Amino acid sequence: MDAILLQILNGLDKGSAYALIALGLTLIFGTLGVVNFAHGALFMIGAFCAVTLNRLLSVSFTTIDDTRTDFLGNPLKVETPYVEAWFGPEMGGAIIDWSVPLAILFSIPIMALVGLFMERGLIKYFYKRPHADQILVTFGLAIVLQEIIKYFYGANPIPTPAPEVFAGSFDFGALIGMDPNIIIYPYWRIVYFLFATVIIGGVFAFLQFTTFGMVVRAGMADRQTVGLLGIDIDRRFTVMFALAAIVAGLAGVMYAPINSPNYHMGMDFLVLSFVVVVVGGMGSLPGAVAAGFLLGILESFASMAQVVALLPGINQIIIYLVAIVILLTRPRGLLGRKGVMES
Repeated sequence: MDAILLQILNGLDKGSAYALIALGLTLIFGTLGVVNFAHGALFMIGAFCAVTLNRLLSVSFTTIDDTRTDFLGNPLKVETPYVEAWFGPEMGGAIIDWSVPLAILFSIPIMALVGLFMERGLIKYFYKRPHADQILVTFGLAIVLQEIIKYFYGANPIPTPAPEVFAGSFDFGALIGMDPNIIIYPYWRIVYFLFATVIIGGVFAFLQFTTFGMVVRAGMADRQTVGLLGIDIDRRFTVMFALAAIVAGLAGVMYAPINSPNYHMGMDFLVLSFVVVVVGGMGSLPGAVAAGFLLGILESFASMAQVVALLPGINQIIIYLVAIVILLTRPRGLLGRKGVMES
């Protein structure tokens, strides 16, 4: 029982990242009809927003502390972050410690601008082109963005710690009446799952209960009719592209303490998230979220030592096997609209 509960928790953690990225992919495909293979790069840029803010807050200057000496007896040189000098050691240290949550605010305008530039500068010219052309150009854009990050930040992963208050682990075993220290789970992974739930709920609420969202949903169902009503649906879809970029960026920001940001992390998540979109149903937002969590949990169970010993390598291919089965038996996906990908 403890192993099952632990794998479910691991699956929810990984499934949260899949669901957030797949949600953005589905928003773009459902509104603009574009297969955006650069979406994983947006996840990567979000993670490096957290890295960048942490570095900016840690910029320091050197002072001489005459009260302390080094091993040669010389006055000790002390590196003091500007933030600590401005706000005091306690407040400044807290700001640096909480750099990842603060990066949420830092990343939102950056991701919105990146999304707008991508859509207006490149992707809008491929709306009516075949999906193969869209995949090629967005995949090329993803590689360019990846190499830019590699040039400025290097090829090695960059550790980005979570706030110290979330550094420990939560004892789920003691909570549910089992022996202590049986089911231990990191606090930050719990925070990430809760954060993903809030973001997903916020996107669905925005689409369901706001006038803007209702028009967007109508445009997703029948773009031509909405346009005939005199509504500038293209502008609203551009805003949705920016929103999808923000969602992917926020997913990357909060994932930085879990998986140290590196230049190829976006591509790693993109392929799996695109499979999640296909399994959930192209253009289906509920399908993308449900498939993200379901496949995350399934991948987690497939990674158990007992399963890997019985079927070596199954944890690497389980998601693709599920996708093959779904496409053969239900081409439109679990919750996809009838007729999508069925011709």
